[in-house]
Amino acid sequence: MNNAATLLSDAIFEQLAAIVGPDRVTREPAELERLGRDWTRAWEPAPSAVVFPRSVEQVQALVRLANEQQLALVPSGGRTGLSGGAVAARGEVVVAFDYMNKILDFNAVDRTVVCQVGVITEQLQQFAEENGLYYPVDFASAGSSQIGGNIATNAGGIKVIRYGMTRDWVLGLKVVTGSGEILELNQGLVKNNAGYDLRHLFIGAEGTLGFIVEATMQLTRQPQNLTALVLGVPEFPAVMQVLHAFQNKLDLTAFEFFSDKALQKVVEHTGLQRPFETPAEFYALLEFECLNEEVEATAMTVFEECMEAGWVVDGTISQSIEQLQNLWRLREDISETISRWTPYKNDIATVTSSVPGFIAEVDELVNREYPDFEIIWFGHIGDGNVHLNILKPDALSVAEFHQRCHDVSRQVFEIVQRYRGSVSAEHGVGLLKKDYLAYGRSAAEIELMRQIKRAFDPNGVMNPGKIFD
Repeated sequence: MNNAATLLSDAIFEQLAAIVGPDRVTREPAELERLGRDWTRAWEPAPSAVVFPRSVEQVQALVRLANEQQLALVPSGGRTGLSGGAVAARGEVVVAFDYMNKILDFNAVDRTVVCQVGVITEQLQQFAEENGLYYPVDFASAGSSQIGGNIATNAGGIKVIRYGMTRDWVLGLKVVTGSGEILELNQGLVKNNAGYDLRHLFIGAEGTLGFIVEATMQLTRQPQNLTALVLGVPEFPAVMQVLHAFQNKLDLTAFEFFSDKALQKVVEHTGLQRPFETPAEFYALLEFECLNEEVEATAMTVFEECMEAGWVVDGTISQSIEQLQNLWRLREDISETISRWTPYKNDIATVTSSVPGFIAEVDELVNREYPDFEIIWFGHIGDGNVHLNILKPDALSVAEFHQRCHDVSRQVFEIVQRYRGSVSAEHGVGLLKKDYLAYGRSAAEIELMRQIKRAFDPNGVMNPGKIFD
């Protein structure tokens, strides 16, 4: 790590301390290292300081100081991002929202929660459950990711096929813009057609327009008797046949897939049992509300039809909460399991019907270009989002490995462009994908994004260098 902390003068450091308090600002090297990065490892963190605001007013004062002194600010939530969106690599001041973690209000009639930006996803899920309701946006990092980061990247996860993205659950936002203004956007309304809905500009903007400081989140009813099926599938195109067959008869809450290589890694790492002994190249995990015997009978009938068609070679169904959780772990533990290989991740998407050809082309490319690398596939196949993970061989340095992967990414994104897909389905653009933004967005779109950035952040202090330069 370079000595970026020396780039910040003592006078400015004292001004930061005056805003947030001397116990809520640090230049300690270990803390700069920890708080200046996210889950990506391609950039060495080098922030000049980290501040921990505790109120909207403190955030506003920090942004105004940044404009006066031309400081670059980087937002930091749970630091679980995978695109470098929360990386401070060029002497920026990190604004960490760990202490803005309170639930401020709850309305049982409207089924809404007002929470500060640092509320952990799992904290909101548990609050909803305690009040007989449900917050459905869910993913493996729910125990550490923060609501602000989820909104800033429009996080998706495992329930999108039924419940949509984070965007679909945000009824209102309080934000501090890049010029230091406080805006209250949409005020928790379900219906509001009075002009532009600026709330949606901040959702997915990765902190480049301003900082989200509070959010009004919608809750829904709790699902009943969730049941999971794990099915062994002999070849990838059959996964889509299975999805089509079950979607025609059941309202699915999730439909995930993972390769046998992914399953092997998880079983070895966790000690979990394979779902069944019959070998399969791929696995589909689907979830639904088993509300009565009729629903269960329908699921079994579709399963048998898939077996007879040759789309499925074997399967298992959860019979208890514990079995449901263990079947989900076969999918949800993949990212943690493969993290020891420092995977190079591509989070890509196309329309669901095009996924088989899309995956076939990308898979052929990466296996041809990386014959000595191990490739792990998994994803939220029900919404067209797949995750390509290339595992780093132990003999390669991280820098050399990333360079080799980076060289082929352009070819991957040429396939994405041909399929009219997205180079980043749910992890954001950050630093990792900004060189490839034009593969999914037109020049006119990107120029309009730049104009919007200038309107909200005229001095360019908010998370500069992310999404585009």
